[in-house]
Amino acid sequence: MFNAARRALLPSRLYSTAPQSKPSLKLVAELRKLTEVSITKAREALIATNNDVPSALKWLEDDRAATGAAKAAKLADRNAGEGLIGVQVLSAGAQPGARGGVRAAMVELNCETDFVARNELFGKLLAEIAYTAAFLAEPEQHSVTLLKPFSCDALSDAPLIGHRTPIPGHVNVGSAVRDLVTKVGENITLRRAVTVVRDPLPFAQRHLGLRVFPFVHGAVHGRANGTKAALALLALKSHTLPTLVASEEFQLELAALERSLGRQIVGFPTTVVRSPLGGQDPGALYEQPSDLFTNKLGSTVEEELRLWARKHGMEIRSRIVCCKRPLD
Repeated sequence: MFNAARRALLPSRLYSTAPQSKPSLKLVAELRKLTEVSITKAREALIATNNDVPSALKWLEDDRAATGAAKAAKLADRNAGEGLIGVQVLSAGAQPGARGGVRAAMVELNCETDFVARNELFGKLLAEIAYTAAFLAEPEQHSVTLLKPFSCDALSDAPLIGHRTPIPGHVNVGSAVRDLVTKVGENITLRRAVTVVRDPLPFAQRHLGLRVFPFVHGAVHGRANGTKAALALLALKSHTLPTLVASEEFQLELAALERSLGRQIVGFPTTVVRSPLGGQDPGALYEQPSDLFTNKLGSTVEEELRLWARKHGMEIRSRIVCCKRPLD
């Protein structure tokens, strides 16, 4: 049944009934350099297209799409209970030479086994998907909520940015995931995504600044992917903010504060910044003991932030999103 469906999806196989010459080793090598397919698949594509390399590239694209779709459909019911969190920051915000705009994303990609999650191809694809989400997210200037969910359906349909493909712009996130399913033989699903993007504030508001930072725990294949991750946003306010941001000492202390907050968020069951009025939420960041802070100043996270801000003559606010593996 799958073979019949696959043939129906591949009209590009029916190129000509004329005699077809055997592809040369040079053409096979050229096609493999462009696509990294096997020798057998490269020869098959060239034979089917009478040794025309551009047509062979299109043939391979169609073949990969049909093969990936069939494989993904076959594995779709299998449980994808493993995976990694990927974080990409394109613009961190308040820093020397920057006007304060932020752009970042955090994405969870699931698979069936930890073995595949630690595969280099899996990690590379996750990083590219997170980069794509951060790049494509649209700012909402008048929105109170800065950290927003990014639709997985919309992300799957989006072109994958940075993906190695012989025909740029013809590979989207969904097809890249299906391609990886074909290579590793496991069900792979895009679980969730969140983005934060805000354009630089106008010069008249130079006393205000935003700073986005990630924290990744259990890193795999670099610092961008891991088993747990947090994406946090600090809002800074000071009449001397441009001077502070230009200071190397301030930047070092800000980086230390971000690391402490990152450890705190992923180390505790953190779900919100502050408990609702009149209530007490154990997942509220501000009420948690600041046990994971490197340079401890107070007893709670809120005290740490207040004392740190007072030390530098500023006000500070925070927003957070935390993702952990396995799923809570």
